[in-house]
Amino acid sequence: MTALASDTAMVMAAGLGKRMRPLTAAQPKPMVRVAGKPLIDHALDRLAEAGVGHAVVNVHYLPEPLIAHMKHRKAPEVIVSDERDLLLETGGGMLKAHRAGLLPDPFFCLNSDNIWLDGPRTAFADLSARWNADEMDALLLVVPHARAANFRGPGDFHMDGIGRLSRRKPGRIAPFIYTGIQIVSHRLLRDAPEGPFSTNVLWERAREEGRLFGTSFTGQWFEVGSPQAIKPTEEALASG
Repeated sequence: MTALASDTAMVMAAGLGKRMRPLTAAQPKPMVRVAGKPLIDHALDRLAEAGVGHAVVNVHYLPEPLIAHMKHRKAPEVIVSDERDLLLETGGGMLKAHRAGLLPDPFFCLNSDNIWLDGPRTAFADLSARWNADEMDALLLVVPHARAANFRGPGDFHMDGIGRLSRRKPGRIAPFIYTGIQIVSHRLLRDAPEGPFSTNVLWERAREEGRLFGTSFTGQWFEVGSPQAIKPTEEALASG
């Protein structure tokens, strides 16, 4: 059994959920139900099953029902990172939690709208088995198109023989899609911008330094970004 690289994950749950409208008109996207439970529970349940003990969840848009819902969880332990005053985007949200001392080195990070079926190992074991702090600032869990249900885009990354990532070129197709799950080193967060910013800013510097890596997920990942993706996802989950 693979030892996990971290006991803590940051769960990104602060976004406005615009692509999920009208379901997010009166509730945050993490509370949208898929296969009988809110999206946030799909993410937190996977963390608990993998043995990750702590989850730092950032909140901004309509946060009250989400905070109240998470209070009932016993595993993982949930700590709220409050962004009600200012939506900080993915990078800024991560930096706020880091500066508050909530994130060890390294830590997992995942989007709250992720749904997946694990393969022979859990997603977090896949990442942990490949993690090398001496070589990497971030290790992204990526998936080939064949294992990305509901995904219709051109892909995100190319990956070389040792796992280094490079961006898809404009007008081209890339073989790997980012699942929204990664391991992050504190080194990635050094000299970060102030205020709201995307993690892409930090990834790009890591890529230029040869320290942005990926590993291919051994399970099945579902893109659940819009209301239209919910029914096919539920049907696939029901069939196992």
